[in-house]
Amino acid sequence: MHVDHGRLAPGLLVRSRRRVLAILAAMAAVASGASCDAQTYPAKPVRIVSPFVPGGFGDLLPRAIAAGLTEPLGQQVVVENRPGGSTIIGMQVVAKSPPDGYTLVFATVTSLATNVSAFRSLPYDPVRDFAPIALCYTTPLYLAVHPSLPVRTVKQLIALAKAHPGELTFASGGHATTNHLAGELFKLLAGVDMLHVPYKSAAPAMLDVMAGNVSLMFGAAGLADARTGKVRVLASTGARRSAAAPELPTVQEAGVPGFEVTLWFGMLAPAGTPPAIVTRLSQEIGKVLREPAMRKQFSTGEVTPSTPEEFAAQIQREIPKWRKVFESAKIAPE
Repeated sequence: MHVDHGRLAPGLLVRSRRRVLAILAAMAAVASGASCDAQTYPAKPVRIVSPFVPGGFGDLLPRAIAAGLTEPLGQQVVVENRPGGSTIIGMQVVAKSPPDGYTLVFATVTSLATNVSAFRSLPYDPVRDFAPIALCYTTPLYLAVHPSLPVRTVKQLIALAKAHPGELTFASGGHATTNHLAGELFKLLAGVDMLHVPYKSAAPAMLDVMAGNVSLMFGAAGLADARTGKVRVLASTGARRSAAAPELPTVQEAGVPGFEVTLWFGMLAPAGTPPAIVTRLSQEIGKVLREPAMRKQFSTGEVTPSTPEEFAAQIQREIPKWRKVFESAKIAPE
């Protein structure tokens, strides 16, 4: 039987062209998906998970951001508190959420850097499982003591601690939180022995300092509480003096060389969220944070809106930094 290849070739060529066009169309659809998502996003309310208890700083700032986002996004933006487990519970919720821009998380240095060393295993990877949106806020901590403690300088505090080893107590928002690590770093560099008293979050920890049940705390809220007279602030913990209290020396200036601790917060989405949505959220959050009212409300630190790339770099820098602190202070992972 004779087969005329010349006549079959055009038919094969047509089918081949159709397949190529179909593949190209599919690729175009995928490539334009992010753009389409950005144009229609958001089509329903957006949820921000706060892995902190209500009323604390880690709850107040995302609520202020959510309020500012509602109008430009054209949808309600709500905050859902999912505290517990050194922020692990809330982080895990978002890591497992659909990457569609409708579930975000307001995380901190604890969630994204120190937990890596604080726990033998985490149910999430801070780099692999999240898409950074924006760094939102940075602040030094403030070394706050109860007014009954007979000290007014860091050097006096060190002398008192050395005279009474193990008797002074320092509060924190929980194991391996920034408050805890600041206290451990202070013990290490100042050569003192103090007892760590962990709480479920920073808010009740500071309340017990104000009540006189705990001697001191390295806390973000210490400056505001000092203005009420309920605590006495001795120093700030940043590399340079705080703009909110330039009269206060840093712990380094006050006699503990090498001591530097900052607390930072940022917004993230699940990994795989379309880049166009991440970019839009970053831009809108930046606009909210630059409002004078926001800067005034959170003036104890610095409102620091960033790009997604800048925030990603911050996270990757902080993980090894805090790993060294864990090793130096011999803090065993849980």
